[in-house]
Amino acid sequence: MNNNSEVLLKVDHLCQYFKLGRKDLKAVDDVSFEIKKGESFGLVGESGCGKTTTGRSIIKLYNITSGNVYFKGQRIGAGTRSYEDAIKKARTDASKKIKELRAEKNVSAERRTQIQEEIKKINEELGAIVDENRALIKSAKSSSKDVDKQYVQSLLEALEAEYAQKFREAEVAGDSKKLATLKKEYENRCKVAKKSKLITQIQMIFQDPIASLDPRMTVRDIIAEGLVIKGITDQEYIDEKVYDILETVGLVREHADRYPHEFSGGQRQRIGIARAVVMQPEMIIADEPISALDVSIQAQVINLLNDLRESMGLTILFIAHDLSVVKYFSDRIGVMYFGKMVELADSDELFKNPLHPYTKSLLSAIPLPDPVYEKQRTRIHYNPIAEHDYSVSEPSFREITPGHFVHCNDIEEKKYKEQIK
Repeated sequence: MNNNSEVLLKVDHLCQYFKLGRKDLKAVDDVSFEIKKGESFGLVGESGCGKTTTGRSIIKLYNITSGNVYFKGQRIGAGTRSYEDAIKKARTDASKKIKELRAEKNVSAERRTQIQEEIKKINEELGAIVDENRALIKSAKSSSKDVDKQYVQSLLEALEAEYAQKFREAEVAGDSKKLATLKKEYENRCKVAKKSKLITQIQMIFQDPIASLDPRMTVRDIIAEGLVIKGITDQEYIDEKVYDILETVGLVREHADRYPHEFSGGQRQRIGIARAVVMQPEMIIADEPISALDVSIQAQVINLLNDLRESMGLTILFIAHDLSVVKYFSDRIGVMYFGKMVELADSDELFKNPLHPYTKSLLSAIPLPDPVYEKQRTRIHYNPIAEHDYSVSEPSFREITPGHFVHCNDIEEKKYKEQIK
C-alpha cells in the first residue's frame, strides 16, 4: 500500500468528445482524479466506457476537448475546443440577435437609434467573449512549451551542479585525460537534456501486443527508438541499455535481433513493457496489458509489473476489465460508466462497501472457483433509468466518506451516507 501523499498526476474535469455527424460522442465527460507518487491506480469499467480514452488523453495521444492534466505540479495538457465552441456559439447568438433587430419594419427614428445602440452593445459583448476565450486558448497552447522549457532548464542546472564537482576534482588531480572525457560526457548529456520533454516521463503499455509493435523493426530498434528520439547517439550505450532492459523483463540478449512475429503474445507484451521502461519514466499507463494473454501468462506479466514498480519506484495507472486482478494490483480503484467516473475509493473499501449501483453490478459479475457459490451467485443488473431520478437535483462527484467518492445527487448522497453507517 502506498503511503506517499505527493500527488504526481492530477486530472481535472477532463472531457474528450469526438465528432459523430452533427453530434458529439462524449467518450470522457468531466472526469477528475489524482494519482499519488508510487501508487497503483486502477481504472475499471465495461468496454466503451472511456478508460482507454482517458489514458490516451493524459499522454496526449488525443488533443483533449476541455479540462486540464497536471504532472508533477505542471500543466501538461489543456483542452481548447470548449473555448473554440464558446467563440462559435457567441458569434452565432450575436448574428441571430442582430438579424432579428435589423428585420424590424416600420420603425421610428428613435427606435432606429435604439437598434443601432443595441447592435453596438451586442458586438462589444461578442468582442469581449472572443478576446477572453482566445486568451485562454493561447494560454493553453503555450503552457506545454513553457513547461518543457522549465523542465529542460532544471535538467541542465542539475547536470551543471553534478559535473562542476567532477571537473574540480580532475583539475586538482591534474588528470587532463579524465577532464577531457568528463567534458565530452557532459556535452553529450546536455544535448540529450535539451531534447527532453516532461511528457516523456509518462510512458504507455498498449493493450494489443501485436498491433503495438512495428513488424518491420527488430526488437533492438523497437526498444531503442525512444532513446534515439531523445538524442542519444552512442550505439554501444544504446545496445547495453537494450540488453539490460530485455533481461529485466525476462527475455535474453539473443532476442534483440529478432522480429515481433517470432514471439508469443506474452513475450510481445514483455517487449512492449521494455520499450516503456527503457525511458526510465516516473509513471506508466498500462492499458489492459493482460487482456489479450492466457491466464498463466497474465500472472507473469502482473508479477513483472509489480517487480518493476518496486525496483524502479514507478507510479502506475492500471486500466483493466478484470476486477479481481485490479483489486490485487491497485491501491485505489476508479469505476467508469459511459464516460463518467461513478465511484472512486481504496481497493479494500470499494469491495467492502460498494455504493453506486453500477459498481455493485460489476462486483456481482466476478466469478469465483467455487461451484456452490456459483450456483447461488445472483447477478445484479444495472438500469440507470430505473436507479436514478435526476429531475429534482443534478448529480456531481461527491465525497461520501474520507477518500470514497460517488457520482450522485443530494438524495442519493444522503442514502449512501446512511448505508455506510
